[in-house]
Amino acid sequence: MKSHIKKFEEITSAELYNILKLRSAVFVVEQNCVYQDLDGKDKEAIHIFTESNNEIISYTRIFKRGNYYKDNPSIGRVVVKKSERGKDLGKKIMIKSINYIKENLESEKIELSAQKYLDKFYKELGFYTEGAEYLEDGIPHQRMFLDLIRND
Repeated sequence: MKSHIKKFEEITSAELYNILKLRSAVFVVEQNCVYQDLDGKDKEAIHIFTESNNEIISYTRIFKRGNYYKDNPSIGRVVVKKSERGKDLGKKIMIKSINYIKENLESEKIELSAQKYLDKFYKELGFYTEGAEYLEDGIPHQRMFLDLIRND
């Protein structure tokens, strides 16, 4: 298993194909959700992914403040290949994504739009909910934040 952190222009065509294949398999086919995955934002993102046997098995994309949310960096398109779930890959790639933001993007918080059914997963990573639940592409979502600077 090998992890990668790449800007869009550093991604090979084979890696891009495999990233889009995974995102489509989970978000469009598995979740039965017709939506525009190719939203024009991949070029602005940092892409974090794990590869095993020439297949992408987990993935996130990160945006600096202002590229997705006005005030905070964001993590999105969090996905793990169905056959690889239950191995903590989601948690591992989220920790890698959070650490990337801590080390490279000056910010006090991370903001994301999380599918409601993953509430426990994100809360175990330290995220908390703010605001009302809403529908995004027909799926219940919630706005979540993670404080990076604590005044304990």
